[in-house]
Amino acid sequence: MLSGARGRLASALQGTSAAPYAVACRCLHASGSRPLADQSNKTEEPPRAFDPALLEFLVCPLSKKPLRYEASTNELINEELGIAYPIIDGIPNMIPQAARMTHQSKKQEEVEQR
Repeated sequence: MLSGARGRLASALQGTSAAPYAVACRCLHASGSRPLADQSNKTEEPPRAFDPALLEFLVCPLSKKPLRYEASTNELINEELGIAYPIIDGIPNMIPQAARMTHQSKKQEEVEQR
């Protein structure tokens, strides 16, 4: 079903001046998928948990080094750079702008400045 929606989206985007978001909504609606705004009457589901098996494939987008999963904060930690990527609904947000600095890196910076 997803490959069909992707194909319809690609063909709909070719040769059109419409906004890509509007075209994507039309294609998803035609495929039976609903945009998030239409799911307001959906019952509340518990958040999905992160699958630690993904750590075998995931690396930091900045340093390309392995990451460590911290269950207490639900984050992926890069020890080398001292940054943490949030996990939202079981999906890691690996965008560098979404990462936060960990306390360890702040302490290291203070020691280096002295």
